[in-house]
Amino acid sequence: MSFFINDAWAEGAAPAGDSGLIGLLPLLLIFVIFYFLLLRPQMKRSKEHRTMVAALAKGDEVVTSGGVLGKITSVDESFVGLDIANGLEIKVQRSAVSSLMPKGTMKGKA
Repeated sequence: MSFFINDAWAEGAAPAGDSGLIGLLPLLLIFVIFYFLLLRPQMKRSKEHRTMVAALAKGDEVVTSGGVLGKITSVDESFVGLDIANGLEIKVQRSAVSSLMPKGTMKGKA
């Protein structure tokens, strides 16, 4: 039985060399996958949203992040006025506008 223990001690020495680089490789691979699958698409969506919010103009039909459909009646530096019904106007932050709708969407609503 003691010969198994002696063999185990003899094999215990690890080879020296580039084992640190090999150990770091999975971590780098996970970071690259994380970047391309999560970070990069999110940065692209964020940039598109900033561009859309910067280009808002009077007469555009938009949907807010709360789901309110309206037509822009006034544009300020940080707020926009939305006409959501006949004579009913609300003010929302520009960043709360989630998407731009095609012209004529408001006509189709009840």
